[in-house]
Amino acid sequence: MQKTRNDQRTKELESDIVGHYDGSELLTSIETGLATIGKSSATVTVEDLGPVDEFHVGGRAATTELCERLGVTHDDHILDVGCGIGGTTRFITELSGCEVTGVDLAPNYITIARLLTEWTGLTDRAGYEIASALDMPFEDSSFDKAVQLHVGMNIADKVALFREVHRVVRPGGRFGVYDIMRVTDGTIEFPVPWATDASMSFVEDLSTYGNALELAGFETAEIRNRRQFAVEFFGAMRANALAAGGPPPLGLHLILGKDASTKLANVIDAIDAGVIAPVEIICDKPEA
Repeated sequence: MQKTRNDQRTKELESDIVGHYDGSELLTSIETGLATIGKSSATVTVEDLGPVDEFHVGGRAATTELCERLGVTHDDHILDVGCGIGGTTRFITELSGCEVTGVDLAPNYITIARLLTEWTGLTDRAGYEIASALDMPFEDSSFDKAVQLHVGMNIADKVALFREVHRVVRPGGRFGVYDIMRVTDGTIEFPVPWATDASMSFVEDLSTYGNALELAGFETAEIRNRRQFAVEFFGAMRANALAAGGPPPLGLHLILGKDASTKLANVIDAIDAGVIAPVEIICDKPEA
C-alpha cells in the first residue's frame, strides 16, 4: 500500500513538473528570435541556439567545462538526463562527434528538441526519448557516460535517480552532475526556474548528493562549487541586457516563459545570499 501511494505521488509530482515546463509558446518565441537575428530553420546553427537551449546556470560555458572533465570522446555514447529542448545534447555531439541520447519527462520539450536537432542537421547522432529519469527505456550498460544538468532539483528520491543512471552506464563509465544545491539553511523564494512553488522543489546539499551517489554505486572523483562562476554569469547577463536596453532575441527568458524576470531574480538573490549554488560532481562507475 505504501509503495502504491508513493508511486501515485510520484506520478502527480511529475504531472505538476511537466505543467511547470509547459513551453507551449516556446517554439514560436524561438522562431521569432531567430528571425530577429536574421536566421531561420534552414540556416540556424547550434551556436545560434546556445543562449536559449542551454537551460542551466552558465549555459554553454558550463557544458563545455563539464565535458572536459568527463573526458568526452568521439567514440562515446552519452546519455543526457533531463535534456530539456536538447541544447546540451546537440552541443556535445557537435563538439565531439559522438552519439548522444537525451531523455526528458516533458513531451513538448522533446518535440522541440527533435525539431531543433533536425534544423541543425544532427539527427544522425542525437536522439530523444520521452521518459522519467527514474524509469528510463534503456538496457543496462547502454552508455559510456552520462550528464545531468539542473535536473535533481525536481526529483525527491536522489538515490532512485542515481541508481537508474548507474544501471544504464557501463562499468568504467563516468557521470557528470551539475545541479543547484543548498549551501545554507536560508530561504528560497518562489517561483524559480525549476519550480513554481516549494511542492516541486527538492534542492539538497552536497552531503545528500554524495551519499545518494555512493548508495547508487558511484565513486566521486571531483567536486566544484561554482557559485562565483554563477555570480559572474548573471552579472554579465544583467550588464548585456542593460547595454542593449532589454533581453536578447534568444535567451533564457524565452524558455522560462511566464514570470521569467521573477524566476531569475529569485534564483540570483538566493545565489548572491549564499543559500544555493550550482555544484559540479564528476563520478565513476567502477569496473565490474
